[in-house]
Amino acid sequence: MKELTGDMFSTKIISFADALCVTTNGFSKKNGRAVMGRGNAKQAKDLYKNIDLEFGNLLKKNGNIVQILRMNPIPIISFPVKHNWWEKADLELIRRSTFELVKLTDENNWKKIILPRPGCYNGKLKWISEVKPILKDYLDDRFYIISLR
Repeated sequence: MKELTGDMFSTKIISFADALCVTTNGFSKKNGRAVMGRGNAKQAKDLYKNIDLEFGNLLKKNGNIVQILRMNPIPIISFPVKHNWWEKADLELIRRSTFELVKLTDENNWKKIILPRPGCYNGKLKWISEVKPILKDYLDDRFYIISLR
């Protein structure tokens, strides 16, 4: 895996990538919309109309798994890091999501996948000591971990 800095929703990143991952939780509100209230999930919700409703429907149908949320302008992928929005990110869920993401990437023959540091901002995990060791063993050079700093 490679690391870079920048805004994952910038035109430069979108034109470079084959898919963007949004870190997510598995919680939907009574109105059927997934909770996408912070971080890059909120960015996606603000940029792509009704993506939270589409994701809520996918959560109901498939559960809290790595899945394609939308195909336009490029595939937007959910990368679960939490079961509920109010919890700390779950390292075992991140590990499972990593395996699922690699499988989805292989199935679609994607070459450049952008993924924020999962669970490291609103999920309250530490990048260097907790999350990076999990990812580095499974993600190859197709995967770009993006951070704002």
